[in-house]
Amino acid sequence: MVTSDAKRKAVAHACTVHAVSQRRACLALTIDRSTVRYMSTRPDDALLREAMKAVAAERRRFGYRRIHIMLGRQGIVMNQKKLRRLYREEKLQVRRRGGRKRALGTRRPMLVPDRANARWSLDFLSDTISDGRRFRVLAIVDDYTRECLALVADTSLSGLRVARELDGVIRLRGRPGTIVSDNVLCREAALGLGQQVSSRRRCADVGNKLIQMVSTVNGIAPSHSKHRIQRH
Repeated sequence: MVTSDAKRKAVAHACTVHAVSQRRACLALTIDRSTVRYMSTRPDDALLREAMKAVAAERRRFGYRRIHIMLGRQGIVMNQKKLRRLYREEKLQVRRRGGRKRALGTRRPMLVPDRANARWSLDFLSDTISDGRRFRVLAIVDDYTRECLALVADTSLSGLRVARELDGVIRLRGRPGTIVSDNVLCREAALGLGQQVSSRRRCADVGNKLIQMVSTVNGIAPSHSKHRIQRH
């Protein structure tokens, strides 16, 4: 409880639910009675709030400074600090835009596979359950047939778990020519496959293991690229 309004609501809740007096509720919550009993004489500025919300609804990317200018053009002259206070009370703050991810290098179109098992794609989705817990879904798709080879949902999907799921699909469908993914778990999955899958592979990081991890696809830097695992 930080604001005076929140403190007043807490005292009112205690008085209603526990059937205690205002004095005892203030003592229990360590709130000064003068804070609860104070009645503001400041006008509610209802017309000003409506005008401000109308401008904010029309100009969704305008902050309080630009809204102050727009209201001034309508003949509404007021202190900018007061407008800022009302702006925050109405929760009209504009959300900050996230930075754009800029790809490095030259993009090259990805080749279309000409047969089944030529290329698999790994995609990771996430959502939230009604109780607030997050879960992830791993989808493995054949890029030629567009068939979903596996769909795995769990609250946690580590690189080793992804490797185990890939191992199971490989036993049923055979080894793909290429596996692509835009998620960093693909790298961990490649290392896990080298430890679990019996097939021979090469890895750029571990010279004595036959796993190969190609980090750049489409001419994009590794941090923005799709990781590719090639079969040899």
